[in-house]
Amino acid sequence: MSNNKIKIISIVGPTASGKTSLSVELALALNTEVISADSMQIYKYMDIATAKPSADERKGVIHHLMDYVEPGESYSVSRYVNDALSSAQAISNKGKIPILVGGTGLYVDSLLDGIKFCEGETDLKLRVKLKTELEENGLNFMINKLSEFDPESAQKLSAERNPKRILRAMEVYYTTGVTLSEQNLKSKEKPSVFDSLKIGIKFRNRDLLYNRINQRVDIMLEQGLLKEAEAFFSSAYGNTAKQAIGYKELKPYFDGIKSLNECIELLKQSTRRYAKRQLTWFNRDKNIHWFYVDDYNDSQALFSDVLSLVKTKGFDLIENS
Repeated sequence: MSNNKIKIISIVGPTASGKTSLSVELALALNTEVISADSMQIYKYMDIATAKPSADERKGVIHHLMDYVEPGESYSVSRYVNDALSSAQAISNKGKIPILVGGTGLYVDSLLDGIKFCEGETDLKLRVKLKTELEENGLNFMINKLSEFDPESAQKLSAERNPKRILRAMEVYYTTGVTLSEQNLKSKEKPSVFDSLKIGIKFRNRDLLYNRINQRVDIMLEQGLLKEAEAFFSSAYGNTAKQAIGYKELKPYFDGIKSLNECIELLKQSTRRYAKRQLTWFNRDKNIHWFYVDDYNDSQALFSDVLSLVKTKGFDLIENS
């Protein structure tokens, strides 16, 4: 691989699979830094709901793109790609190999595949219009409408059932005149600046992952999730932050519509479904080296095999130009 490429290690997988602890141990072993690829951990103050690692859990490892955006601030994928690329270049310039870690597949792929975004100016009136149309007609109606001018994106996004991304694809076309699929195709004509080693962690027995998710929610509640969520709902912060899993499921409790136990079960269910969507996304990438957590007796054995792969592939040392 050419020396002008930036070596980078990515660690992906579903929520609660152990990505954070693995990335910290690997960063310590390689004396390097971590770049977050989590669309909610970028926000300040949203600590418990996003399972943001504490200072103790980070073990002194520098984490980039975490805790740096105000909750009410709008943040796009294109801005993430620019910010993450800057962080990766800065780490590489220190003679270190950055570790990209997170479960937001769109962030990871957009960065590593070198997707360039030709976004137009944000049209707030258009955004409101599209959201109103979604509320009045439903998701299937919007997917069908998107398919009229961008069938490729419509087919891809319909599987995810993610309203935000479907509306974004429509917004991109209406503001730039270029479809999202055309944009992605053109952007890939230029090779990525990265030489990447992709590592994924998941479970053979998905029930084990779901049990970990349920336990994590219980721990979040013990850590003060209710108080954190209540503070956000009573604040002036924007809707983007309030859409985080961990807040929106508790809203019916604060509104007196559902019991706390009902909302907790809803939160666990939403998180399990999110993990399933993450797996669907990452399973499409044939370049990911998968490690199954339940193949190992402990996390140290898993880490040992991951480190062995990193060394075998030559990602423990950066090449001098």
